[in-house]
Order: sequence, then C-alpha cells, then structure tokens
Amino acid sequence: MRKFRPILIAGKTTMNGNDLRQCLRMALGGTLGFLLCKLMNWNYGAFFTVMPIFLLGMVPRLVPHVIRQYLGAVLLVVPVILLVQGIFGDKPVPMTLLMMALFALLFREMSRGVNLLFGALGVVSLSMMLNFASYPGANVSDIIASFLMSTATTLLICNLMHILLPDVEPRAPRPACTKTASSRRHEVILATTVATLSFVTFQVFDLPTSLSAQIASLLVVFPMSWRGAIPSAWNRTLGTLVGCNAGLVIQFVLMTHFDVLPFITMGLWISLLVFGRYHMLEGGPSGAGFAAVTTMAILFGQYVTPERDLFFSDLYRFSSLAVAVLISLMVVFVMDRLLNRFESTRWEAPA
Repeated sequence: MRKFRPILIAGKTTMNGNDLRQCLRMALGGTLGFLLCKLMNWNYGAFFTVMPIFLLGMVPRLVPHVIRQYLGAVLLVVPVILLVQGIFGDKPVPMTLLMMALFALLFREMSRGVNLLFGALGVVSLSMMLNFASYPGANVSDIIASFLMSTATTLLICNLMHILLPDVEPRAPRPACTKTASSRRHEVILATTVATLSFVTFQVFDLPTSLSAQIASLLVVFPMSWRGAIPSAWNRTLGTLVGCNAGLVIQFVLMTHFDVLPFITMGLWISLLVFGRYHMLEGGPSGAGFAAVTTMAILFGQYVTPERDLFFSDLYRFSSLAVAVLISLMVVFVMDRLLNRFESTRWEAPA
C-alpha cells in the first residue's frame, strides 16, 4: 500500500542531553522575558519575548564572540533609527538608499559567516524598529528605550539560563563551508534587493499589525539563495500556521480567563516547550519549529493585553505572512535567474 509522505522531515528522532537543555533554556528564557515585560507594563513586548528566544534558540553557546556580535548589532541599530527618523523621515529616496547600504553591509557579514549573528540580528532588529516607528503617533524615544531595555534583560536572561541549565557535554564545532567570491556577491545582492523591497513596501502601504509579515519576508532570504529559500519559505509558512492555531487553541481553552497572566504564561511556556523540541529535532537551523516558536513569541509578546485577545491578530498574521512569503519568493526567483546570467555573480553550492 502506498504511504503518505510526511510534510516535514526532522533530522533526528530523539533529543540528546544538550538538545534538551537548549530546548528548556529557550522556552524558559522566552517565558521570563514575556512575564517581565507584562509585569512591568513595558511597551513593545515583542522585543522582550523574541530576542531571548532568538539568542537561546539559534546559538547553543553564549561565548564572548556571540555577546560582542549582539551588542554590535544594537550599537548599529539605535543610531540608524535616530538618523532615519530624525533626518530622513520625510525624504524617502535618501532613506531607501541608506537602508539598502545597511542591508548590504549586514548581509555581507552573514555571507562571510564569521559574524553571521551580527548580520542576522541587525536585519531583524532594524526591521522590527522601523515597522514600529513607521506609524503616525509612534514615539521613537519610547521604541529605542524599550529596545535598549530588552537588550539588557535578554543578556541577563540568557546568562541566567546558561548558568541554571548548562550543556551536559561539550559540543562539536560546526563545520565551516567555503564560498566562491561570485557566490558571495550573488547572495548579498539577492538578499539586499529583497530586504530593500520589503522595507519600501511596508513603509509605503498602511499595513497595521504587519510586523510578522515583514519579518517573515526577511527570514525567507536568510539562506541567501533560491535553493535555500524554497524550504525556508515552506518551513516558515507551515510553522506559522501551526503556531497561529496553537494560539487559538490556548485562547479557546482559557475563554474568559484570557486576561489572567499566570494562565497566559503557562500556555506560552508549554507551547514554547513543544515547538522548541521540534526545533531541536530539526537540527538547530531556522525551520518550522523555530517559526512556530517565534510566532508564539510575537503573538503573545506584542498583541496580548488584558483588553485584547489573540483572535483577529492571529488570523491577520497568517494571511499577511502567506502573501509576504509568496511575493518574497517571486523576487528571489527573478533575482536568482538574473544574477546567474553573469559569471561574476553566479551562485555555486558551498564546498
């Protein structure tokens, strides 16, 4: 009898001791960030919930080089936001050119690999802050203050998690890959084009609560090639769908108790544990499990308040994300075909 193929294939069937510790660190760290921002009534809860998850989920060891990259991304992003909103806020062409140059710099670091975290955090942080600052009445000072506060709390939470839940055995270093100069140029030009078009689109059109869609349009190009963008888009879409449905299930279970913080916190922690486990089984890259984790973090951190539940934010998030991912894939396909026509920008598989 013919069998159905699974829609997702995990790289492993069981977690080892290190995987379990990292899953626990990610779930508990994200929950602590969420609980802290809600108890203190801080704005922009996505910063406080997403950043610990990003750092704990994508980086297995908190070494000094990782901390330097994180702080370097913060020191780059804050002056840029002040410059863009203070000087170029009403000048779209210079603002777009500046953002294009910054995206090129960040994606160049990602392509090189040595400072990949610096580039990835810079792209994500820039996009989140510019999305918040693009709406009328947004207080840029409040956005920057919340971002800086989330930086301090993220480092404290991550250090605490590694102290309480250290790895049980040393990790093998990740194998390094070598890329040709033409492949690096291909990746930087392709990713910069998609990121710039995403930035222009979300600045021009009035797209309320569109943070998830903008971030998704960027995460799709993090593999920085057409070959990697296809599974990335599939994983991102499927993980977001599962995360959105999980949010609706939690709301349905809690019903009128959705404004009780301990209940919400418990629901978020359990969902982060479940999706974090699948993230570990996928082998650690940004797959469907990590997409579901970040979905829950953004939904709960940014959109849940005692006066507002998840229902409409949840439905809008998935529909807008699906459109954003589809358009990003179309641009990636066109740019990939165009760049591969020239020998100087032809992409080759890493050795």
